[in-house]
Amino acid sequence: MGALDEGHCNGEVEGCFELGFEKEVETVAIEDAVKVLLQGLGEDVNREGLQKTPLRVAKALREGTRGYQLKVKDIVQGALFPEAGLETGTGHAGGVGGLVIVRDLDLFSYCESCLLPFQVKCHIGYVPSGHRVVGLSKLSRVADVFAKRLQDPQRLADEICSALQHGIKPAGVSVILQCSHIHFPTLESAFLASNHHGFVKMLVTSGSGVFENEKADIWGDFLSLLKFRGINVDKIHPRDSADKCWCPSQTTSKVGPANSGMTAAVSLILRSLGEDPLRKELLGTPNNFVKWLFNFKNSHLEMKLNGFVLGRMDALKSIGDDNIQSELNLSFWSQCEHHLLPFHGVVHIGYICTGGVDPIGKCLLQSIVHFHGFKLQVQERLTRQIAETASSLLGGDVMVVVEANHTCMISRGIEKIGSNTATVAVLGRFSTDPAFRAKFLQSIPNSTTTEG
Repeated sequence: MGALDEGHCNGEVEGCFELGFEKEVETVAIEDAVKVLLQGLGEDVNREGLQKTPLRVAKALREGTRGYQLKVKDIVQGALFPEAGLETGTGHAGGVGGLVIVRDLDLFSYCESCLLPFQVKCHIGYVPSGHRVVGLSKLSRVADVFAKRLQDPQRLADEICSALQHGIKPAGVSVILQCSHIHFPTLESAFLASNHHGFVKMLVTSGSGVFENEKADIWGDFLSLLKFRGINVDKIHPRDSADKCWCPSQTTSKVGPANSGMTAAVSLILRSLGEDPLRKELLGTPNNFVKWLFNFKNSHLEMKLNGFVLGRMDALKSIGDDNIQSELNLSFWSQCEHHLLPFHGVVHIGYICTGGVDPIGKCLLQSIVHFHGFKLQVQERLTRQIAETASSLLGGDVMVVVEANHTCMISRGIEKIGSNTATVAVLGRFSTDPAFRAKFLQSIPNSTTTEG
C-alpha cells in the first residue's frame, strides 16, 4: 500500500467501477459474506427489505475503499503549473515560497478497527518550490485516495502528507485532520446512560519539509489561518501518546456470543477489499465488527410494561380539557437494514393529554425509542413503530417526529455530508386537526440534531 504506486485506475475515481463490477468475484464474495452475517443475527435474508442488502453492502464497501485502486501520481501528473511569484524585493508569494492552504475538505473513511465509517474535516497547507504550484482540487483528490481505505487517523494524516511531499515536491506539507467516530451505546447501557456522547473525536497533524519541526514559525502561520474554523490546537493528539486507542470498539464489552462463521465472513470481506486480515491492525477487526452487529440481533424482545398499558388507556378516557404534552430530543441509535450502516438522531413525541391525568414519564417513552431503535431498521418504519407503541399507551392521539443522520448518506457514492432526514407519523386527532400538528411542531427547538 505505497503512497504512489499501487492500483490500476487512471484518472477519475468513477472509472474504477465499470458497468459489470456487480458480477466481479470480489463483489459476489462480499455478498455471500453479508448473507452469513444476516443469518447470524437471526434475520431472513429473503425478507423483502433485506433481499438486496448484500449487494448494497458490497457496493458501499467497494466504493468506500476504492482508494486502494488509485495512484497519486496519476492525479498529480499534469496538475503542476508554473508560477514565478515575486521576482524582486523581500518576501514570499506563490511559486517562490508563499504558504497555500485549503481548508474544510469533507472526507470519510472506514475505521480499520471496526469497519464503521468515520467523518474527517481535512485542512492541507503547502509551501510551493521550484516556481510551481499544484491545482488546488488535486489536494482534495489526493486526500480522498487515502481516506478511501481502511484507516487510522494518524496514519491517514501521514499518508496524505507523504504522498503530497513526493508527488508535488514542495518545500513542505502540513495536514490537520479533525476526525469523528460514531460511538453507539450497547442496548443495555443505552437505558442507563442518558448523557451518552455519540462521537469520539480526535485532532491529528502531520508535517514534512519546512513543517517537519512542529515548533517552526510556519506552523504558527498555518494554525492562525485555521483559527477561524474553530481549530483548538490544544486538542491535537500527541504523535507519541501512549493512548493509541480512539475506536470505541477497543473499549466496549463483548456483546453476544462468539460466532466463528460470522468472523470468518468479515475476514473474507477484508480480503475481497484488497486488505490482509493478518495485518496486525486488522487482527481484531472481524470480532469487533461482529460485536457491533450483535447490538442489533433479531432477538424478538417483548416490552414489559407491567400492566401500565391497560391502566393508562382507561385513565385517558376520562373527560376534561385537552392539552398537548411532549417529550423532545429523545436520543436513538439504529442500524440501516439496507446498507448495515448506523444512523442516529433524536425523536420528538407529542400527545394529547386529557385533563386530570398526569403526563407519561420520559423514561418510558425513551425505553420505547430504544426498543425499536436497536434493530435492523429503516427510519420510516422506526417512526411508525414508535408512534403505534406510544399510541397504545396514550389513548391514540400521538404525533412522532424522527430526525436522523445516516452514515449511508456519506459513505456511499452520493457522499452528502451534513444532510439530515426527518420523518413524521400522526395518529388520532393529530391526523385530522392541523392546529394540533402546528402547535406540536412549533414546540420543537430549532436545532435538535445530534453532534457530528
